[in-house]
Amino acid sequence: MGLVKDMIKEIENKSREFYEFILPPIDMFLDENDLKIVIDIPGFSKKDIELTINDDILSIKAQKVIGKEVKSLIVNQRPNIIDKKIRLPINIKEGEENMESAKYENGILTLIIPVTKKGKNISIE
Repeated sequence: MGLVKDMIKEIENKSREFYEFILPPIDMFLDENDLKIVIDIPGFSKKDIELTINDDILSIKAQKVIGKEVKSLIVNQRPNIIDKKIRLPINIKEGEENMESAKYENGILTLIIPVTKKGKNISIE
């Protein structure tokens, strides 16, 4: 019985590690002025989430503490830690790197980042 418990625990640990590496799911929508990023991170509270933008890299860190006093049959199916870095497909407007606007509601984090064109439009005659 001890061997089966150890195997189940190892499988749970590997599945959580995979989830933390691959996920959270992220969608990006680009229009002329803004990049909208939608990130699914259920189970965290606002205070657990830290976002930073450095150049064109968005960093998402989240960590939650689960009390040891709670007894459960299945644990570690959801991640306790998220540490993900994403290269953004845009140039960020100068001064917008320190954006403070994000919305977290019902496990969904939404960011809207102003974009700027890099380069110059060339007219054709």
